[in-house]
Amino acid sequence: MEPIGLDEMKAVRLMNRVDRKYMAPAAELERLLCMVGGAYYAQHTGGSPLAPYRTLYFDTDDLRMYTQHHNRKLGRQKLRVRTYRSTATTFFEIKNKDNKGKTRKVRIAVPPEEFDRVLEVDEVRRFVEGSTPWQASALHACLENRFERITLVDRGMTERVTIDRGLAFLNRATGLGAEARGLMVIEVKHEAGAPPSEVERALHALHIRPRRMSKYCVGTAMTDPSAKSNRFKQKLMYIKKLDQ
Repeated sequence: MEPIGLDEMKAVRLMNRVDRKYMAPAAELERLLCMVGGAYYAQHTGGSPLAPYRTLYFDTDDLRMYTQHHNRKLGRQKLRVRTYRSTATTFFEIKNKDNKGKTRKVRIAVPPEEFDRVLEVDEVRRFVEGSTPWQASALHACLENRFERITLVDRGMTERVTIDRGLAFLNRATGLGAEARGLMVIEVKHEAGAPPSEVERALHALHIRPRRMSKYCVGTAMTDPSAKSNRFKQKLMYIKKLDQ
């Protein structure tokens, strides 16, 4: 697939976008890329189309943010620090889901060396307490995950597709780890009202249907036996089946 750089990707401005997420067998990745390759560019960073990510999520002792998601409460947040290792940049990010179900992300840059103690950084503490209902002192590191991402953009520069694979989790509270090597998570982002894209038609042909998935929630359910997980049971069974 023809490469595209990070600066060129900035031209993809989706002001009224629709996001669709898919859980799919990682074994289908090559077939999917072959089906759509001529219609998309592949983002290259540091000379590679594979971008490694490392993320650490924060929550309260009783996992209130996790539980709000599990219970489908709107007006919720996810708090995380993420290192984009291919560009050597690190951001503390707040993902807000409003009462209409729309997601908005805000973030600030932090020094990469502060990844594990980011809540000790004064600027981050002020950011959390000024942008969420949470006190920084009530939060702690809960779940770390790592994965590789492939990012595609269509030739009309109207759609962005991310494909995450090689998911691995480590729960900082329980010390338990888990992997989902048989899974890939695909997210398609394009303007609302646009017809089905090449990648969406290919996913349909492969019998892969939209299925939402939170890496934080699934990773927590896989690594914390005390976490409420009834609503995620089908997703966990699907992931287990793929790994087998």
